[in-house]
Amino acid sequence: MRRPLDARAALLVLVLCVVWGFQQVALKAVAGDVAPVLQLAIRFAGAALFFGTWVYLREGRRMFADGTLRSGVLLGFLFSVEFILAGEALLHTTAAHTVVFLYTAPIFTALGLQFIPEERLKPLQWFGIAVAFLGIVVAFLQFAHRSVGDLITGDLLALIAGVSWGVSNVVLRRGRIGGAATTKTVLYQVATAALLLAAFATATGQTRLELSPMTVLSLVFQTLVIAIASYLLWFWLLRHYLTSRLMLLSLLTPLFGVLFGALLLGDPIELRFGLGALLVLAGVLIVNGRLLAQRSA
Repeated sequence: MRRPLDARAALLVLVLCVVWGFQQVALKAVAGDVAPVLQLAIRFAGAALFFGTWVYLREGRRMFADGTLRSGVLLGFLFSVEFILAGEALLHTTAAHTVVFLYTAPIFTALGLQFIPEERLKPLQWFGIAVAFLGIVVAFLQFAHRSVGDLITGDLLALIAGVSWGVSNVVLRRGRIGGAATTKTVLYQVATAALLLAAFATATGQTRLELSPMTVLSLVFQTLVIAIASYLLWFWLLRHYLTSRLMLLSLLTPLFGVLFGALLLGDPIELRFGLGALLVLAGVLIVNGRLLAQRSA
């Protein structure tokens, strides 16, 4: 039985948002040496070796004989599609548009889980979702000198990526994989993503790899911290707390991404971003604030 968020869960998700926000800087900093899609394939391959060894040592050769294979592969496929589509969206539209439409995922997660009594949101909480999403739009949406067709194509790809992310949370909540150990859940996702992203990088000619010290450091960070430690924590949280509430807190991730970009890469921050950030925080508090107050009282 998943429970509402408490102060500990909120703090852990906040830490994850900070870490995931920083990963955008890690990807961008070495993109000249390794294409982002290949960086993702490498980090997921490293994580797959780690989690594959862990699960094999615990379960042996019957590690996939527990009935989770079908829903686990589906989960991994949706996980991979999210990353591929988000990357392709950036080729057609702006990073701001991509962020806006990718982070529609909490809405699709909440919609998909409405038939589960404890996951249902009240009208006020749906209002909180609307406020938070409006904040994302205000903070990131901007116009660029691109054709309308290009923008629509990119925006649609990013929106489908958000749908894929949202549906993957529903599969995790309702599929057979939902009863598996956290390590096996992560294994299905990172192993499938490593294969599909490597195949996509090869098919699209994004295989350039120059291993400078900075590139190696970035790949080690992405593998150990992002693909292993943060995913272990995230999927542990998904097994113990309400999925829809956790997803709403994840809306803070792109805000941290922009902050780190400004601090470490010199990216500018506009007044509009500050207003959008306040709206996101307000929306998150509307959805979770009462529950957090009750838990910490």
